[in-house]
Amino acid sequence: MGEKFLIKFPPPEARLKRAVRQHLKRLGFKKGKNGQLLSPGQDKQAVRLVHAEQRNDKLEANAAFLARFEAKLLPHFADGNEIEPANIRLVLRRVRSDTKDADLFRLATLTWSVPVSAGFGRRLRYLVWDESHDRLAGIIALGDPVFNLSVRDKLVGWNSTDRSLRLVHLLDAYVLGAVPPYSFLLGGKAVAALVRTREVVQDFKDTYGESVGIISRAAKHASLLMVTTTSSMGRSSVYNRLALNGTRYFQPVGYTTGWGHFHITDALFEKLRAYLRQLKHDYADHHAYGKGPNWRLRTIKAALTRLGFKDSLLKHGIQRQVFVCNLAANTVEILRGSGADPDYSDLLSVAEVSALAVSRWMAPRGIREPAFRNWRRDRVSLLIRGTVAGTLDELRGQAA
Repeated sequence: MGEKFLIKFPPPEARLKRAVRQHLKRLGFKKGKNGQLLSPGQDKQAVRLVHAEQRNDKLEANAAFLARFEAKLLPHFADGNEIEPANIRLVLRRVRSDTKDADLFRLATLTWSVPVSAGFGRRLRYLVWDESHDRLAGIIALGDPVFNLSVRDKLVGWNSTDRSLRLVHLLDAYVLGAVPPYSFLLGGKAVAALVRTREVVQDFKDTYGESVGIISRAAKHASLLMVTTTSSMGRSSVYNRLALNGTRYFQPVGYTTGWGHFHITDALFEKLRAYLRQLKHDYADHHAYGKGPNWRLRTIKAALTRLGFKDSLLKHGIQRQVFVCNLAANTVEILRGSGADPDYSDLLSVAEVSALAVSRWMAPRGIREPAFRNWRRDRVSLLIRGTVAGTLDELRGQAA
């Protein structure tokens, strides 16, 4: 009998630890002193690199959807040469699940260079529609806000108790932007301004004004008072100095601290969950409605800790600028516990904001930058797959 040789494989923990290290290395992270992560940089290219693998995963997960619906939905996007900027008239179309509008919303999110979250908890989703040209101009998605956001809480003056009591009056714009060719016409500013409108406040009241807390089972009596958002690429040129007729629509309040889990892809997250499931850890499947992003963060942290990694692995170091939009004139006072009724007296309608935005930004931009007319809707498919930049500079080059 010949001698038998046994091939030894590393234990599951070792393989998973190696997978985590290799994943972070591919994204451009390096290991610093005391094991903390060193980010690949703060510029836009570095941020795109960090998100690249997650974006590829999302495209792969949407392959069947794209094969079935992409060609049918592309006609709802505009060619640049069919748009007359001065005639743009924006309206909000509420997106309902399992509808054609929901499919169009989903397709539009795939054009973002940074992967879009599905949102958590309460959600208000909109197509921003150019009624004049019957084309999609942009999308808006508002969902439950991040629980811990220090610059927001400092602005309001919240302690942990205040925040727990009054966070119900906030939403976060986790998707907010224009699609080409409207994006070349400063349409992102117009889309952002539409958040601060009477229709959005009313939709929130109708949908969530008397919602019952998941844990407390008490009626919330919520009014939409503030919408937060964070720029995906560091400092934002869209939200800074965003004002119409002297009214501030979004204002900067600082930067995130660079902690989080966006650098952990869905694929790696599922591996970490499976590992916790083997350990019979509660977090592996503790994702009931209402747990939101905090459950994901806790799950990742628990798995990394059991694998022997330090908490600093969640400090990716990429800071995002934070903005707030106050919808009531007395937003801060109410969030501090004044008990007053919201003062929405200076809110405009969607039609009024659209007219102001077109006059202020979109029509003048169309005159100054006629290269937007070079955009063709079939480039949306290339934009989704990351094979075309979809920038105004690129369109100028075509016209040269």
